[in-house]
Amino acid sequence: MNKKPRILVVDDLPENIIILEAFLQPMGFDAVTATDGEEALKIVDAAPPDLILLDLMMPGLSGFDVCSKIKKNPKTRHIPIIVVTGVSDRSANIKAVEAGADDYLIKPFDRVLLEARIRASLRTKALQDQIFEYQQDLENKVSERTREVLRTQEVSVFCMAKLAESRDNETGDHVERVRLYAKELSTAMATLPKYAEVITTEFIDEIYKSSPLHDIGKVGIPDRILLKPGKLSAFEFDTMKSHARIGGDTLRAADLEAGGNSFLTMARDIAYHHHEKWNGQGYPNGLSGEDIPLAARMVALADVYDALSSKRPYKEPFSHEKSKAIVLEGRDEHFDPGVVDAFLAKEEAFIAIREKYQGDGAPSPIQVLVDQLEEAGYGELET
Repeated sequence: MNKKPRILVVDDLPENIIILEAFLQPMGFDAVTATDGEEALKIVDAAPPDLILLDLMMPGLSGFDVCSKIKKNPKTRHIPIIVVTGVSDRSANIKAVEAGADDYLIKPFDRVLLEARIRASLRTKALQDQIFEYQQDLENKVSERTREVLRTQEVSVFCMAKLAESRDNETGDHVERVRLYAKELSTAMATLPKYAEVITTEFIDEIYKSSPLHDIGKVGIPDRILLKPGKLSAFEFDTMKSHARIGGDTLRAADLEAGGNSFLTMARDIAYHHHEKWNGQGYPNGLSGEDIPLAARMVALADVYDALSSKRPYKEPFSHEKSKAIVLEGRDEHFDPGVVDAFLAKEEAFIAIREKYQGDGAPSPIQVLVDQLEEAGYGELET
C-alpha cells in the first residue's frame, strides 16, 4: 500500500490554511499545518514532509527566511517548496527563487494548476530520492569493498611476517606481541602535547599494521647464523645486522610500487631503523635522537623488551622486572626517553600482553595463514 504524500502548509491566516487543506484532501494528500515560520521549521526538523506550500509574508520569520534555512540544511534541502502567496511583485518572485523556492503560485490560484505543480514537484523529488538512494548504496558498496581490500592487505602482510618469523621457531608470537606493544606505546605518547598532531588515530593504526614487518629482512639471513644457539662471530653479527637493510630495501621497493605514502612507508622506516639507538651507536645508519623515525623508536623498545622477556635460541626468558630494568638502563642511550616514559605508563598492559601471548601451543605458520585468510572472507580452507 502506497503511503500518501505528506504536505506541510505554512500560512499565518487560518482561512488560507482551511482552503488549501480542502484542496489537498481530494487530491489524496495528507496535510500538516503551521501558522508561522518557527513552527514550520520545528515540524520539518522533527518529521520532514514530502513537500511544502509556503506563504511569504508572515509575522516573525518570513517565508523567504524559512525557505533559505530549509534549503541550506543538507538534511532538508531536497524537500520541494512551492511558494503560494498574494504578493505578485516581480522582485519578491526573484527573491523567493534566490532563497531556494522550487515553484511559485500567485493567489488566487486554480485548483487544477495547484495539483499539477504539486505532482510535478513530487515526481522530481521521487527521482532525486532514487538517485540519492543509489548513490548511498554505491558508496556503501565501495566502502565495504575498500574495507575488504584493506583487511586482505593487512592479513597478507601479517602472514608474510609470520612466515618469515617461522624460520625461528623459538620466537613464538613475537610479531603479535611487538605490534601490540607498539600500539600501547603510541597510544600513551599520543596524549603528550608534543605528539598530539603527529600520533593520530591513523598513525596508531599504521604502526599496528606495519610493525610486524620490522624483521622481514631476516628472510635473507642464512639459517646457520639466524638459528645459531651460541654467540655470533664478528662476521656473523655483521651478516645478521644486514637484515635491517634487506628489509628496508624490500619495503622501500614495495612502497614505491604502491605509489608511495602507503602504510608501507612506515613499515620501511621501521625495518630500516628499529636497531638505531638514541645515542647514535646503532645500525644501519648510525642515526641519533629525533633523526630516527618516531615509529622506529617505538618498535625499537618493543622489540628489545620482547627479546629480553622471551625464550630465544641463545637464552632463557628474563622476568618482566629484569627486562624492565634493562630497558630503563637504556634510557637516553639506546632508547628515546619519551618512549621509555610511555613504556612505564603502559607497564601493566605490557605484562598482560606478555602473559597472553607466550607462544606455547602456537599454531603452525601454515595454519596461521589459513586462519587469517578465512577471517578475511576466503571461506573454509583445508590444511
